[in-house]
Amino acid sequence: MSDQLAIRCVSKDDFPEWLTLWEGYNKFYGRHGETALDPEITRSTWARFFDEHEPMQAMVAERSGKLLGLVHFIYHRSTIQIKPVCYLQDLFTVDHARGMGVGRALINAVYNTAKAVGIQRVYWQTQETNTIAMQLYDQMAQKIPFVVYHKKL
Repeated sequence: MSDQLAIRCVSKDDFPEWLTLWEGYNKFYGRHGETALDPEITRSTWARFFDEHEPMQAMVAERSGKLLGLVHFIYHRSTIQIKPVCYLQDLFTVDHARGMGVGRALINAVYNTAKAVGIQRVYWQTQETNTIAMQLYDQMAQKIPFVVYHKKL
């Protein structure tokens, strides 16, 4: 086990530690207790990472044999360019590892992975109240003037 931070694709053996990170991520966004995701969503999400026909991917940050963070991303088509784009959907770092470069390393890993397959744009969104993470995001990408709308159906 190395004290160096390693970013790697998630493996099936990571499930217990990934689940703890996933639950932390969802709790941060208010999805816990009575508002927790249905366990079937978590099972389905996990399975998609290992299905070669799914565009969803996952990587984790590991140090000394412990997972410190996760990133999930999706390649998808776009109506404004020929090549797919990459949506960085989920990014989470455990509390005790924040400010130690874990989030930056995970974002850079997505950039490198996307670039290696010919993708030219990575994008993501966050809540306006996520000001600490936005300090990092402002260093890593350009903030664009779009507003996100959604409607539950």
